[in-house]
Formats: sequence, C-alpha cells, structure tokens
Amino acid sequence: QVQLVESGGGLVQAGGSLRLSCAASGRTFSTTATAWFRQAPGKERQFVATISGGGERTGYADSVEGRFTISRDNARNTVYLQMNTLKPDDTALYYCASSRYSIPRSTPDDYAYWGQGTQVTVSS
Repeated sequence: QVQLVESGGGLVQAGGSLRLSCAASGRTFSTTATAWFRQAPGKERQFVATISGGGERTGYADSVEGRFTISRDNARNTVYLQMNTLKPDDTALYYCASSRYSIPRSTPDDYAYWGQGTQVTVSS
C-alpha cells in the first residue's frame, strides 16, 4: 500500500513557476514508477509526466515538454514537478499517482495509488 500527499499548488500569473511535491509512504514507492496527472473542470484526467522508480527514465506530455520537469528523491520518498512558463491552460487539479510497476507509463489505469490533488491556477 502506498499513500500520497501532494502540495505546492497555488495561484500564479502566466509565465510564472510552481514546484509541486508528492510525499509518499509505503515500502514499494522507490521501486515503482510515479506520475503526475491533471484534471480541469469538465475535462478528462490528462497525463502530465512520469518517472521510473530509480529516476533514470522520464516521459512528458507534448503540451508540457520543455516547460515541466519531473524528478524524485527516494531518500525523502518524494517526487517533484517543477513547472515553468505556466499558461492559463495549465490550470487544473494536479494528482500524483504511484504504479505497481517499474516501467513508467502514461495511462491512468497503470497507476494503483492516487493522492487527493493540489490545485494549480494560472491567471492571464
């Protein structure tokens, strides 16, 4: 079992930056992939970024490639999402998710454990 708690969301102007954190408990966290997803009102949950258990592999949605960076510190059981050059379209509830598998994937069904989310709002 893995429990996830997100933090770091907030209100920021377009062009600004935020860093989200995902603090985890559970002995398998550092051996399995972790991802960030987001969901805006009235829209489906959308993949943002993923990272393998050891941090050696990452993947990004086209819409955030080059602006967002996912990383992890397994000594702290924490995964981060650095978000730069934010746009109003990035406004959403951001979720951290932990997989049962080591290979990072981009579909929600591949992730067994989810946090409650942290709200990111980007004003124009």
